[in-house]
Amino acid sequence: MASNSTKSFLADAGYGEQELDANSALMELDKGLRSGKLGEQCEAVVRFPRLFQKYPFPILINSAFLKLADVFRVGNNFLRLCVLKVTQQSEKHLEKILNVDEFVKRIFSVIHSNDPVARAITLRMLGSLASIIPERKNAHHSIRQSLDSHDNVEVEAAVFAAANFSAQSKDFAVGICNKISEMIQGLATPVDLKLKLIPILQHMHHDAILASSARQLLQQLVTSYPSTKMVIVSLHTFTLLAASSLVDTPKQIQLLLQYLKNDPRKAVKRLAIQDLKLLANKTPHTWSRENIQALCECALQTPYDSLKLGMLSVLSTLSGTIAVKHYFSIASGNVGSSPRSSDLVRLAQECCYHNNRGIAAHGVRVLTNITVSCQEKDLLALEQDAVFGLESLLVLCSQDDSPGAQATLKIALNCMVKLAKGRPHLSQSVVETLLTQLHSAQDAARILMCHCLAAIAMQLPVLGDGMLGDLMELYKVIGRSATDKQQELLVSLATVIFVASQKALSAEVKAVIKQQLESVSNGWTVYRIARQASRMGNHDMARELYQSLLTQVASEHFYFWLNSLKEFSHAEQCLTGLQEENYSSALSCIAESLKFYHKGIASLTAASTPLNPLSFQCEFVKLRIDLLQAFSQLICTCNSLKTSPPPAIATTIAMTLGNDLQRCGRISNQMKQSMEEFRSLASRYGDLYQASFDADSATLRNVELYPKQQQSCLLISHAIEALILDPESASFQEYGSTGAAHADSEYERRMMSVYNHVLEEVESLNRKYTPVSYMHTACLCNAIISLLKVPLSFQRYFFQKLQSTSIKLALSPSPRNPAEPIAVQNNQQLALKVEGVVQHGSKPGLFRKIQSVCLNVSSTLQSKSGQDYKIPIDNMTNEMEQRVEPHNDYFSTQFLLNFAILGTHNITVESSVKDANGIVWKTGPRTTIFVKSLEDPYSQQIRLQQQQAQQPLQQQQQRNAYSRF
Repeated sequence: MASNSTKSFLADAGYGEQELDANSALMELDKGLRSGKLGEQCEAVVRFPRLFQKYPFPILINSAFLKLADVFRVGNNFLRLCVLKVTQQSEKHLEKILNVDEFVKRIFSVIHSNDPVARAITLRMLGSLASIIPERKNAHHSIRQSLDSHDNVEVEAAVFAAANFSAQSKDFAVGICNKISEMIQGLATPVDLKLKLIPILQHMHHDAILASSARQLLQQLVTSYPSTKMVIVSLHTFTLLAASSLVDTPKQIQLLLQYLKNDPRKAVKRLAIQDLKLLANKTPHTWSRENIQALCECALQTPYDSLKLGMLSVLSTLSGTIAVKHYFSIASGNVGSSPRSSDLVRLAQECCYHNNRGIAAHGVRVLTNITVSCQEKDLLALEQDAVFGLESLLVLCSQDDSPGAQATLKIALNCMVKLAKGRPHLSQSVVETLLTQLHSAQDAARILMCHCLAAIAMQLPVLGDGMLGDLMELYKVIGRSATDKQQELLVSLATVIFVASQKALSAEVKAVIKQQLESVSNGWTVYRIARQASRMGNHDMARELYQSLLTQVASEHFYFWLNSLKEFSHAEQCLTGLQEENYSSALSCIAESLKFYHKGIASLTAASTPLNPLSFQCEFVKLRIDLLQAFSQLICTCNSLKTSPPPAIATTIAMTLGNDLQRCGRISNQMKQSMEEFRSLASRYGDLYQASFDADSATLRNVELYPKQQQSCLLISHAIEALILDPESASFQEYGSTGAAHADSEYERRMMSVYNHVLEEVESLNRKYTPVSYMHTACLCNAIISLLKVPLSFQRYFFQKLQSTSIKLALSPSPRNPAEPIAVQNNQQLALKVEGVVQHGSKPGLFRKIQSVCLNVSSTLQSKSGQDYKIPIDNMTNEMEQRVEPHNDYFSTQFLLNFAILGTHNITVESSVKDANGIVWKTGPRTTIFVKSLEDPYSQQIRLQQQQAQQPLQQQQQRNAYSRF
């Protein structure tokens, strides 16, 4: 799909202002805290969250919170409120407080104040600290005591603290449950306070007995207090308790459906729908067929569109889960139900053409999900209903540019993509509908429709050359104004054109695109279109667009970045002239391509900055250069069979040496070197894959999983082995299974086709002919040309970094000067503490999340001491590994290291991460410190005494030797 205008790699390359180090920043804020002016004190307090974000290590956070605790203790209520807000904003840093007792002691002293507001702020502060002091009995007692206060502010604060402590502490939850029950059922408790106390019961999920007692209390409340507010609060608390305890979820679904069906109040019905939606998202597997049937009946009977919309949103959520398969699996009487005759389908069909857009969208989504998920059933009629419903919704929403219409259109287009992927035979009609509607739609709708077209066409080859004419006619009439929508539409439609013409753009198409872009003064639009051309393999178009942008940038780093992209596009364009069986032309094309690649890598290196090193791009291009050089070398090796054939006595030499490969002459050794080189390249591509934790899935597939990169190296090395080096033991099954993988783009489909074709040729030759003949070398050369004829796709991660994840490590003890070693005695062990924080960008966990961090610590001896004497050595080296799970993006662990050998040791700490799927990523960083192992004083004293005792004996032996003469 067309890329959004997110920040590119170079957008982060700006130089920031000089930052203060952690101690200086803390001292600056401390100066503000000590100021006599209230405004400066408040300003200093509210700047602490920013300090924690920049320096998120315990040593600073501990000091900062102790200073804030002092301000809380001696300041006025406004300052206390500021400290409370800072504490709540910095919740994930609370566990880094080292002196928890001292911190809580300073906070807790205010609880004895005569000011009820001060006590209330203190209670809220304690509630905010519940995660680090869950079992503090004095805090528990103060909360219980304050619940009986006559001051409303203090009671509300106690309710807040009780809710937080109940969520963290089982003991507190068990102890407070009866107290809460008495207050709720007591006649003296105001109704408003009861409404605030009831939500505390949602945290009574620590064990089954506690959850059961809370559920019984809530059941009594729902029955005893039928007022609207009480029923709403009690039912919602009921739902949250069931979702947390995971025990009574089916009962809760039945209860909510009962209220939805029987309670006449709209507010209660809306609450029931809201909670059903929550349970549908969290526990769809607990929904029975009867539950879904009851919800369908309610939706069919209700006359209110707002309620019908809510019920359909629940059903559309369920239709995309396992619940819909349960619904259609078994009907009453153990007979397979017909999807066509079910109430769910009847409801969806009725709603598809509803005058309310939201209802129609959910109806279409339900039909789409049923059609896609029930693959084993004959759903021809349902498929037609889904397609017709999508078409009507598309026509309705594409003419309206209101936000509501656009949101509905997004739902419809997502359903189209899902339907085309799940039922490929419907994709052609879906695409034709989109193309027809593009001409009359609003610009905002056109952008979304182009995204949908590109998404479908990337998965399935449905955009043929016959449709290119319609797209070009549309491209001529858009982009007349410089509005943001028109600029976005230019990019989106250009992307669809690039997808439609995968092989090469005709001169006419290029002329139309360039003519439209010449009238556009927005260089960012031109860059985005060029970027899409690079991603789709249209390198000739991309080169011309990059060339036109070179004079429009204000920074030399941007200039070098664009120049490198231009050179890379030119290099790939050189490979389009490759022809099979013409090996001399192939060598010249590769040489020409390498020339431009070397120019490009020089510009790319110049474009990098310390803040934005472009490490992935540089490594990717270096690997591409090495791969092209390896291809060129292999073609030369194959040609050497003609220029330097095996000698006449080659067979005799092979028999004498017992090596059958020697009869092929020197080409056998060259082929062996080529095979090792390709395997080395494949390994390097694997390393690049492991270092790309933040890359999107398409980029990772391009790097590793498909033949263009890592698999192309493995393919050629396997072909060399199967054809020449070891034809008897070559296996084709392992490689054949990889080629059968699913392709998500036209680029991948073409590469998989080449991959399978090469394997078939190699296997055929392997069975028919013995090595080495001209047919074998021709097969290798043709395989190289076939791989290079498919244009390289520069994937999104080469241009954009949508997810940013980094790890910052801190080692202790650490020297003041990085080059200065840490002194340790050789009979002692060094306790090395490793702390780390995980830092994220604006979209944390977009593609993958960190499950655990693997820390590898190793030490090597740099230089020995001058003294050379024997010391008992237990461990010559240190090699340790630990896995830790980050909590609130922070982790810490310790290593015990032994340095028995005297001298300077180099300690290296390297981190890698494991994601939720168990894949290990070598993200770094790599930190090094030096340790100097010294001889302990006691051993040194004994050694000196032994040396002194040996000296008289040696002197006596020398005298005896002299006396002989």
